[in-house]
Amino acid sequence: MERTEAIDQIIELLDAPEGSTTNTSMRLPDTLRKAAALAVGALDMAPSATTVTADALRAELEHFVFRVALEEIYRDDPSLRPSLFDLALAMAQMDGSDLADDPAALRAAAAAVVTWRPDADADDVLAWAAGARWATA
Repeated sequence: MERTEAIDQIIELLDAPEGSTTNTSMRLPDTLRKAAALAVGALDMAPSATTVTADALRAELEHFVFRVALEEIYRDDPSLRPSLFDLALAMAQMDGSDLADDPAALRAAAAAVVTWRPDADADDVLAWAAGARWATA
């Protein structure tokens, strides 16, 4: 099965109405099972540990399939991949950071931080920009 076919099939399954259930035997670390039981029983996290597990699995599958689908798109057209600056600007806007109002500082930070850390992410850019701002204040 091709990757795109698998992605489509997983999305279809996740979008389908929940019907019958299947009894499974999952081996969980005892500490994780106990933590889930406490969250369900004492904190009303969900109706059951099974619900917690199913919801977590669904969320992880959705996240994973979305990431794989984006990587397929970026592989087909690399120009669509957002730059480190684009990601940092979006993160600053979502966080309500005043750095979002200073794209020049973010662009400079994005260019500078990769010389120090080639695998830098948006958090690194924001930290670099905030540090540069603080150092010149």
